[in-house]
Amino acid sequence: MLRPYLCPIRAHAYILGPSDYTEAVPHRNRTTDLAIRGNLRSAAVVVLILALPPAALNGQQAQPASSRYTAPVITDTSSLKGPRQPIFFRHDIHAGQDLIPCMYCHSSAAISSEPGIPALQTCIGCHQLIGGSTPSHQAEIKKVRDAWRERKPPEWIRIHALPGFVRFPHMRHIKALGTHTCVTCHGDVQHMAQVSQVSTLRMGWCVRCHIKNNVTRDCSVCHY
Repeated sequence: MLRPYLCPIRAHAYILGPSDYTEAVPHRNRTTDLAIRGNLRSAAVVVLILALPPAALNGQQAQPASSRYTAPVITDTSSLKGPRQPIFFRHDIHAGQDLIPCMYCHSSAAISSEPGIPALQTCIGCHQLIGGSTPSHQAEIKKVRDAWRERKPPEWIRIHALPGFVRFPHMRHIKALGTHTCVTCHGDVQHMAQVSQVSTLRMGWCVRCHIKNNVTRDCSVCHY
């Protein structure tokens, strides 16, 4: 009889220990045994990494529970700034309360001009297990799961947009200023229940930032 080892990955799915394989396959050779043990160790490492919070994976020190930000409970969304999205994604919960780094979801911003909308696969990677603690949260998470099952990504409403004659390469700004400077343009999204545009993103606003950081103001930098 096989015995469960380590921890469950999903319901009724377990990683088996070496002794379990010995009972199940008694006539294997030493080479096969070493290979199986190596695979088990690798699987255990993967499980451990997946169990770590994003903050730990990014080298951030976990904050004491007593000092962490707690997102407020919202029952009326009519007073919130910004457009209502097809799924009520709360940045103040994900980035503020749960300390998920911006780059965990917007990873393409560090390597391309566009910040990129997170793939639905990124969302379901967490929410196939996390179902929500309140009925309102559960209803929104159900939309994520339904979209994944139906292979129909949400049609998000873009908030920060520049004219077609302006180029804003995200990867250059992140390389120069760091991944923690998203708030410079996007505002304090860690405390926004619903994201809205904070900065004007107009030419004068950008030029002032370039002057402050002693960056070139050549026209061809943004207009090409």
